[in-house]
Amino acid sequence: MTQAEDLSTDIQQRIEAKIPNAQVQVIQASDKHYALIVISKTFAGMPQVKQHQLVYSAITELMTGNDAPIHAIDKMDLRTE
Repeated sequence: MTQAEDLSTDIQQRIEAKIPNAQVQVIQASDKHYALIVISKTFAGMPQVKQHQLVYSAITELMTGNDAPIHAIDKMDLRTE
């Protein structure tokens, strides 16, 4: 596995740990930029901003600091199904 694949797997696992039973797809858009697709019934009835906060809370550690492996999440597609 490459370093980018390892990081994509890490992102996926962190989100799945925070949101059990979520289906997570991580797409590397460019260096340190990612797009996410997360499907979970947990999002039902939850305002969009809360959905985003929940996902970000799972990966905050990977986005913190000058040498953070993630610079940005360029797109986040969150759905219930």
